[in-house]
Amino acid sequence: MSYSIEEVARALGARAFGATGITVDGVAEPADAGPGDLALAMKPDYADGLAQGRARAAVVWDGADWQAMGLEAALVVPRPRYVMSGLTRLLDPGQGWGGGIHPSAVVDPGAELAPDVSVGPLAVICAGARIGAGSVIGPQCFVGTDAVLGEGTFLREGVRIGARVRIGARFIAQPGAVVGGDGFSYVTPETSAVEQGRATLGDIEGTDAQSWARIHSLGGVTIGDDVELGTNCTIDRGTIRDTHVGDGTKIDNLVMIGHNVIIGRDCLLCGLVGIAGSTRIGNNVVLAGKTGVSDNIFIGDNVITGGGTIVLSNIPAGRMMLGYPAMRMETTVEVFKGFRRLKRLFDDVAGLKKTVTDLSQKR
Repeated sequence: MSYSIEEVARALGARAFGATGITVDGVAEPADAGPGDLALAMKPDYADGLAQGRARAAVVWDGADWQAMGLEAALVVPRPRYVMSGLTRLLDPGQGWGGGIHPSAVVDPGAELAPDVSVGPLAVICAGARIGAGSVIGPQCFVGTDAVLGEGTFLREGVRIGARVRIGARFIAQPGAVVGGDGFSYVTPETSAVEQGRATLGDIEGTDAQSWARIHSLGGVTIGDDVELGTNCTIDRGTIRDTHVGDGTKIDNLVMIGHNVIIGRDCLLCGLVGIAGSTRIGNNVVLAGKTGVSDNIFIGDNVITGGGTIVLSNIPAGRMMLGYPAMRMETTVEVFKGFRRLKRLFDDVAGLKKTVTDLSQKR
């Protein structure tokens, strides 16, 4: 589909200038833009690229001299990066899947699908599953027994939703996401070496090898409205109570959320984050890539961790954390600076020792 600059401006709440009847059917970086693209020159740094491309229209920063850049039309927005949300939504061509229920899909007669639900090739929907209006179940997806998916759900290829999982409205899951696998819970007949080591923080002595007995997961997973899951992320079901993800939380690729975890509203969990079982995370928390969180701890509202942080203890609300173990970010930065000075410090100490030795010998 193509849209005029005027239509795009109306959809985004932007100001349009110049030949607003020009139509665009895609977006591109300035140097790569063709005549049918809307160039994204949202900062002065990108202005030079317009001369290399062939865009007739662009999104520009407030106060930009768009005519001097050779443009015929321009869109001006107060917060350029935020406009990317509406602009990409408007111009997203989708996955190209057809509507209706594909003949190869397996839908149990006991499942309840709203009349306009689409189900792709080779998908499986089990008995008792309920899927809300406007939902799209992609190719090779699985929706388990008695699972509930709210209206506007969108499952990309190969998503797996386990039995008795409950998900709110406008849920999006990228390919390979799995919700409702069993938790990683095992126990030994007697106190294990792991339990002893955790209690004493010392070496293990006198413990016989034991086999692990499985603890089954009787709980489910409850996910709120407007939650998104990235490619190949996993959320385990709870042991007794449900694992819970709050409204508006966004979860990146390859994130692992353990059993019984509770995550609040509007959190961002970036790629390769791992959260161990029974951890509680507050609202508006941001865990940067490769953050690891130990089990049975609490992270307060508005906490932010830097990449690669390892959280081993509770974090109060509002803290910026970094490092292994996690410390306040400014403290960790000072520690890193100290590490960089160690070689110089050792050299200085060696020099002082040599001076003292020389003085002693002279006496």
